[in-house]
Amino acid sequence: MRWTKICFTLLLCTLTLVSSVKAKTIVTVFHAGSLSVPFAKMQKVFEKLHPNIELRRESSGSVQAVRKVIDLHKPCDVIAVADYTLIPKMMFPKYASYVKLFARNELVLCFTKRSRYAKIVNSKNWYEILQKPGVKWGFSNPNDDPCGYRTVLAIGLASLYYNNPQLVKNLIGSYTNIAWNLNKQGIIFKVPKEVRFNPSKLAIRPKSVALLGLLESGAIDYAFEYKSVALQHKLLFVELPRAFNLSSLKYSKFYKKAKVILGNGKTIFAKPIVYGITVVKSAPHPKAAKLWEKFVTSKRGAQILKDCHQTPIYPAKVIYAK
Repeated sequence: MRWTKICFTLLLCTLTLVSSVKAKTIVTVFHAGSLSVPFAKMQKVFEKLHPNIELRRESSGSVQAVRKVIDLHKPCDVIAVADYTLIPKMMFPKYASYVKLFARNELVLCFTKRSRYAKIVNSKNWYEILQKPGVKWGFSNPNDDPCGYRTVLAIGLASLYYNNPQLVKNLIGSYTNIAWNLNKQGIIFKVPKEVRFNPSKLAIRPKSVALLGLLESGAIDYAFEYKSVALQHKLLFVELPRAFNLSSLKYSKFYKKAKVILGNGKTIFAKPIVYGITVVKSAPHPKAAKLWEKFVTSKRGAQILKDCHQTPIYPAKVIYAK
């Protein structure tokens, strides 16, 4: 009888203790693959500040991230994309009411010591190197990832910058089913719903960071990535001219000479790379989601971005749905 009483008392204490511990709030974050490194560092700090909140991050191409919300209706609290215009274009006003512009980046051409012509590739001959026999390179799918359509747009702008129409044909036209039209106004690309490519020359993946393993293993020689990703992963890279690396506000007018029509019919003009973040209207945990968004766009968040070789926009600029 005595042991029964003791066991009952212990059970009662345990149940009281369990009930007093508040369950953690799970905040789901869909984000661009290129934000994986800074967001992982931010998460450690954020969860220490808010021990009652647990972040669950899911990285993908930014277009895919948006589609998870608007097409698949997956529960999501916060979405952060590598092209802020995806949120106004695809999510306003039904799924989001604003977007905060919080970071910048630029395109570079990554390679390793094992890459063919690694010793001679530079910012002037990069496109000639990519055309050489035996050289294999990659970029992400334009329909899934901003880095993919930015690569296509950058190559189009390079052809205008160098006054070399064959550049597009030799890099994209000969190895993919992506169509293009060059005229006096500029260059227009049309990406089919299903992108096909010659695997003996190209590797196309759903998100740009998925190319890193291929690059580091030697399966491909070169890959177009964001500069922050190249620095985070300690890769060698060629800095491209500002006229087409999509980093400069001064070249905004020139950038507009290139546009791409994606497989979903959306038209995107080349423009400086700017990241955006928002709390989704249907967020299961809006208060906790707002805390994460505020941390990402805070001074401390900006410093973490900077430490991860990404240029922060602080204070963040806000664009609201009309």
